[in-house]
Amino acid sequence: MDDVSDATIGASAERIGVGMGARTVERMAPGVSALVGAVRVLDHVADYLPPVRYERTPGYRPGPDEDPLHVWYRKTSIRGSTTGPLAGRRVALKDTVCVAGVPLMNGASYLEGYVPEVDATIVTRLLDAGAEIAGKTNCEYLCFSGESDTNATGPTHNPHRRGYSAGGSSSGSAAAVAAGEVDMAIGGDQGGSIRIPAAWCGVYGMKPTWGLVPYTGIFPVEQTLDHVGPITATVRDNALLLEVIAGPDGLDPRQARQDPGSYADAVGDAVRGARVGVLEEGFDLPCADHRVEEKVRAALDLLERQGAVVRPVAVPMHRLAGAIWSAIVLQGGLEMMMLGNGMGTNWKGLHLDSLSRQQAAWRRNPDELPEPVRISMIAGEILRTSFGGRYYHKAQNLARQLAAAYDGALQEVDVLALPTVPFGPRPFRAEARGGGHDVGGEGRTSVGSDAPRLETDQTINTAPFNCTGHPAMSVPCGMVDGLPVGVMLVGGRYQERDIYRLAGALEKAGDWQDW
Repeated sequence: MDDVSDATIGASAERIGVGMGARTVERMAPGVSALVGAVRVLDHVADYLPPVRYERTPGYRPGPDEDPLHVWYRKTSIRGSTTGPLAGRRVALKDTVCVAGVPLMNGASYLEGYVPEVDATIVTRLLDAGAEIAGKTNCEYLCFSGESDTNATGPTHNPHRRGYSAGGSSSGSAAAVAAGEVDMAIGGDQGGSIRIPAAWCGVYGMKPTWGLVPYTGIFPVEQTLDHVGPITATVRDNALLLEVIAGPDGLDPRQARQDPGSYADAVGDAVRGARVGVLEEGFDLPCADHRVEEKVRAALDLLERQGAVVRPVAVPMHRLAGAIWSAIVLQGGLEMMMLGNGMGTNWKGLHLDSLSRQQAAWRRNPDELPEPVRISMIAGEILRTSFGGRYYHKAQNLARQLAAAYDGALQEVDVLALPTVPFGPRPFRAEARGGGHDVGGEGRTSVGSDAPRLETDQTINTAPFNCTGHPAMSVPCGMVDGLPVGVMLVGGRYQERDIYRLAGALEKAGDWQDW
């Protein structure tokens, strides 16, 4: 092996704060070179990656005539088994999910051209179950937005009204299901990214218990917040899709040895006697539209008419949860996704070197990062360096206290209920990124709003359950100004069946668009 140069040793020492003089560098050079050389023998050993089992082509990027809502990053037709519980079903994947041979962009310009060499665990499970992978759906730039207008290729429109947000960051997945382009979709959720677009597009979106579904082969944000789950047009389809993708894979260290069991057979069960706790702290928020809250309460009245026992419950710490989540996602996301190049260290499982090397390219053109990403990165760096990371550590401890507070309430009721998002879909911001459909050369959308908006407004009710890992599902519950809104049902960890039982009862109550 070639020796490491003195200049490289000196520069490396400087970067980590142990700079030294030329004589010290010269004295240490043989030892450093020997250690680096001992590692570089791995250059001659093949990597150990899961095999790819089904044939496919890279697919294609559809144009505006074929994709007027700008839902798709790539369209494909990857078929697996000819039999199984998902036989004949077309499933879309959020463009954070690795599909071997199919480009992955994660909404970011510098990732354009990256092609994974493996299938995520859930992709193999979908294909084994008979599903057809219909393509990869657009998402927000690195998933760092609850809107749907930061993707580098342009915004995704709400299927109910063009120029309005479909919600983020799993914007394309929810919009594709709502528009009837696919039967089912996979979304990812670090702060509400399944549930927000499900609420605003009028579909069913489940963030399962943390670790129930393997995150193997999916672009991470922050390991303690990362979730992946189903977005569907019906409750039974949602439960069926979760059955297929849930369960340990032996590669994701976040997973407990938990038998996922059956979920679909809970849909249709009678709800008489089911206990629903209306979470008081999820209402009357400063950003709330009270018409949305009225729709949520009306949906809970429907459950009460079917025999459910609906009563208020209080979890005062819910109002502190936004600060807890922010401390975790800002510093943790910076360290894992940006400084750690999407892989980080100190965890066992499937590490994708190709993805990590491609993710490192963000440093070459940082000005391309949209403002929500840069704002979050800067805040995370201040928390990391100016405050020594103490807020991250304290927030992780408080997250356990928050989980215990919800668990206490869930000893008295089966599920908690609150608005998914306290307000309805909003127009695109006046300056939307990229050159997608209905975006001109200056990047300005045809409909836009300059009104100030906080990215954390959308996540105020959803993000707490990323910190605690409780399962939470957005269920359509009506329309406000002609646009959908949702009620969120939250259950005990690994108690998805309780949620599906009540979600099925709401679905059975009739057409939510008429409520």
